[in-house]
Amino acid sequence: MKPSRIVVAMTFAIVACGSAAYWDEYREIQASRLDFAHEQTTLAKGMAVALATRRQAVPQEPRLDALRDVAATVEEPGARLAFVRVGNGGGLMGTSGSAVRSPRIEAALDERPCAVGHDWARCWLRLSHEESAALGLPARHSIAGLSGFVDRSGEAWGIVIAATAQRNSDRDERAEKRLVLCILFSSGLVLAFGTLALGTQRKELELERELAVAEAVRERDERLGRADKMATLGAMATGIAHQIASPLGVIRGRVEQLLPKVSGDARAGRAVVAIAEQTKRIEGIVRAFLGLARGGTPSLEHVDPGQLARAAVGLVEHRFAKSSVRLVTEVAAPLPQIACDPRLIEQAIVNLLLNACDACEGGGSVEFRVQSDTTSVTFLVTDDGVGISPAVASRATEPFFTTKPEGRGSGLGLAIASEIVAHHHGVLTILPRADCRGTRASIQIRKPEVPRA
Repeated sequence: MKPSRIVVAMTFAIVACGSAAYWDEYREIQASRLDFAHEQTTLAKGMAVALATRRQAVPQEPRLDALRDVAATVEEPGARLAFVRVGNGGGLMGTSGSAVRSPRIEAALDERPCAVGHDWARCWLRLSHEESAALGLPARHSIAGLSGFVDRSGEAWGIVIAATAQRNSDRDERAEKRLVLCILFSSGLVLAFGTLALGTQRKELELERELAVAEAVRERDERLGRADKMATLGAMATGIAHQIASPLGVIRGRVEQLLPKVSGDARAGRAVVAIAEQTKRIEGIVRAFLGLARGGTPSLEHVDPGQLARAAVGLVEHRFAKSSVRLVTEVAAPLPQIACDPRLIEQAIVNLLLNACDACEGGGSVEFRVQSDTTSVTFLVTDDGVGISPAVASRATEPFFTTKPEGRGSGLGLAIASEIVAHHHGVLTILPRADCRGTRASIQIRKPEVPRA
């Protein structure tokens, strides 16, 4: 959102909130005034009941004495006064005995709406400054609560309780002023902080843009570095493959010469056959690596994942036994077949298992599980070794990156596994375990799609 639109939105929000607050305060003031009027009406009704009771008990008592005694409980000098009017016409009589004229109050009493038990909501008047002063109250707005009764002699008594609303008005005015000041102050603060925030946001956006550019440059340099390492790895793989080809040919020839000579010795025969099989396996792996280095696609076969897992375990069992690391294998059944180059995927699994073995101290354990879901088959290797940090895990598949001591690792095992899995459109994941001890590595290969009929 543009800064100008943000300022407009903030201003609109301030106006809306201020208007809502002022309207709410106005309603509170009106409710307070209505409560004050109800209070005076209730006092007038109470005074009417008290005078009616007193006139019933002592009908000959002077009216002024009765008024003074009853009014003493409600009058407040300078704030609230009590008046009566006996019969129709004439003015009001206060507790001082003097007559007071108030045309509006007298007219309201003449309408006789204020008998005891009448709807009190209609029995009050708001008096002007002049009317308040005529009654002996401060020249401020006042409220007159009205009531009345008829005594035993049939005379109609009008009861008036007039009270100044000065304290309520002053309190309401102060509340209005406080509200306006709060709105203005808060509006100023919001606009000031909004302007400051916009300036800060602009600087942050500029900084984020600079950081994004720097991050893009860094990622580009890292990709170029990885590409250079992969090119170096490809060149090395090609050269090593050519150099290994000649010794392998010699080994294969010697094995073929030995086979007839050990035909009578079963143990020696098995050893020679094993050498021949492993020589053939090395040749297959070398050819497959050469294909990957040249950018070719792997030769895919439909293979049982459990068979791949057992073959990989068979190749590394001696390393686990030598390192005193326990290897637990769990292969779910049944498992769907996957389309892969079995020699390459087997080698990738071997690399994960050997990495887990090296990470465990003597007496540690590695759990190797093969499982599947609706879309893929997962080879999961979990160890309880020294563990791995997220920073190291993010670089674990980089060529030549290793945390092993010098002479114990080349930094190529996981890089090769990553390339193998990537060429099979799979996912290689290396993460710290949730309990902060050990590492969790997995190879996820998608199941081949079944052709629709």
